[in-house]
Amino acid sequence: MDPRIREHAQTIVDHSTSVEAGDNVVVSAPSVAEDLVTAIHELLGDRGANVVAMDANPRFTRAFLRAGDDDYETPEHVLALYEETDVIIRVRGETNATEQSDVPPETNAAYKRAYKPVQGEMLSKRWCLTQYPAKGSAQLAGMSTEAYENFVYDAVTLDWEAQGELQQQLVDILNDGDEVRIKSGDETDVTMSIAGNTAINDTAEHNLPGGEVFTAPVKDSVNGEVYFDLPLYRQGREVSGVRVRFEDGEVVDYSAEGNEEVLDGVFDTDEGARYLGELGIGMNRSIDQFTYNMLFDEKMGDTVHMAVGSAYPETVGADNEINESAEHVDMIVDMSEDSVIEVDGEVVQRDGTFVFEDGF
Repeated sequence: MDPRIREHAQTIVDHSTSVEAGDNVVVSAPSVAEDLVTAIHELLGDRGANVVAMDANPRFTRAFLRAGDDDYETPEHVLALYEETDVIIRVRGETNATEQSDVPPETNAAYKRAYKPVQGEMLSKRWCLTQYPAKGSAQLAGMSTEAYENFVYDAVTLDWEAQGELQQQLVDILNDGDEVRIKSGDETDVTMSIAGNTAINDTAEHNLPGGEVFTAPVKDSVNGEVYFDLPLYRQGREVSGVRVRFEDGEVVDYSAEGNEEVLDGVFDTDEGARYLGELGIGMNRSIDQFTYNMLFDEKMGDTVHMAVGSAYPETVGADNEINESAEHVDMIVDMSEDSVIEVDGEVVQRDGTFVFEDGF
């Protein structure tokens, strides 16, 4: 076994989820990731945890959704499992990244709504989402298998203490601020309040790799237009050239150059899907290539991402409303050129370089 796989497993078990003796753990992963799952199980056994393994095969989900009638109920037996679970480890790894491309967007939206209580229960636990460098994932990224393996392991085995110290400088700026303005080129100019909310320093406790600072906007405060110039891969489809206009927090107009119908399904999921739940700023410079994988792409340096849908409760202050939705869809703006981030009128990043970095 590649020793980097064992290092990856140890980061998951010890750093990201802090598994202890007696913890009930669910490991959800596709069969292509069996080496990583095996290494995780060895560590879980050594720690004295109790483990349930689940095969997360997108072919199974596709078959279920295409055979259904969009009248889904919350799976109470799955909810009961997660209610008794302490730690959830989810591993991604694609053999066919377009497996679910022929599932209608409205079907996915209906399934998301039914699954929302399960999602909420999962997010209340110690959880980690990570990536196995499968061949299908490498193909989607346009990389050789070896190059993609190096890319993934370089990103997940970062010095997280040092990365956290770098990111804390931005956390402090945001936590002391009230309003954020993001400008990029001629098509993105948006403002939002973050007053009373909390910025989080992502050092890979939940997402592995980590490498971002994120918070939530005040729900009704977002105004302006955003051009998400980097595509997202959603439900087996590439959604490109997304333009969104916000008024008093709500998405009032949108378009996409490719696969706009996917956005139709997202925004029609529920009321909360038309509001921003997250503002994130990428700071992981070991992620230096776009890969069509949001777990990595949203962490890239020189980027900002905004997620429509659910907000992370830990980012929302006691006096502010938590945006709730069955969706959470991240979209990315390239901030490397002709771009600024301002906090309370002061520039904190210009063309991808922060005020606390050399070259500002």
